[in-house]
Amino acid sequence: MFPIRDDQPSFSKPFVTYFIIVLNVVVFVFFELPLQAQGPRAINGLILQFGLIPRDFTRALTGATDYPLAANLLTVLTSMFMHGGFTHILGNMWFLWIFGDNVEDRLGHFAYLIFYLICGVAAALTDIALSPGSSVPMIGASGAIAGVMGAYFVLYPRARVLTWVFFIFFWWLPAWIWLGIWFLNQFFSTAMAASNAYHQTGGVAFAAHVGGFLTGLLLIKVFPARTRAYRYGSW
Repeated sequence: MFPIRDDQPSFSKPFVTYFIIVLNVVVFVFFELPLQAQGPRAINGLILQFGLIPRDFTRALTGATDYPLAANLLTVLTSMFMHGGFTHILGNMWFLWIFGDNVEDRLGHFAYLIFYLICGVAAALTDIALSPGSSVPMIGASGAIAGVMGAYFVLYPRARVLTWVFFIFFWWLPAWIWLGIWFLNQFFSTAMAASNAYHQTGGVAFAAHVGGFLTGLLLIKVFPARTRAYRYGSW
């Protein structure tokens, strides 16, 4: 299933969502693409430097002198703005475009930015906790975006998502069903993966998606609504 658009209106411009999308695209186009053109060694060097490597992060926490703590903590943030290819960044930015505007509308711009970053950090920590010995870098905004989706699940369960199903037909699905199916897919993919298996094969870090979604689902209950919340009709 692939989301095309939703029918939940927003009442303000999602400037932070725009900013996050532009920042991700700028990093990809001006920093990653030129190195990809130079070959695997060049782009791998960038990913190893700014991607989050669970093994290195774990060793840094234990005080290993060869793994500076500050540098590894920084990768929790930098990894959120890197992507592995066109389909990776296009998919992530499309999901953020669909679900991010309404959550930003609910929280307000600054609170939404803080919310997004916290979800991204929580997603990264979940991945580290489940695969502390993995040496494969984790990159991508999907963990933070999963947090946005978790918030959307709570705020707008009755909104509808136009869905492209099996690349054959379009179908309007309630948001709680669409997001529920998506989350269950991530959850069972995490459960079925053998220890570090998806990392060792360079696959998707499903655990980060689960951690981000659950963080967003819980955190949205803590963050206060912006003023004039009565304007919103679905919650």
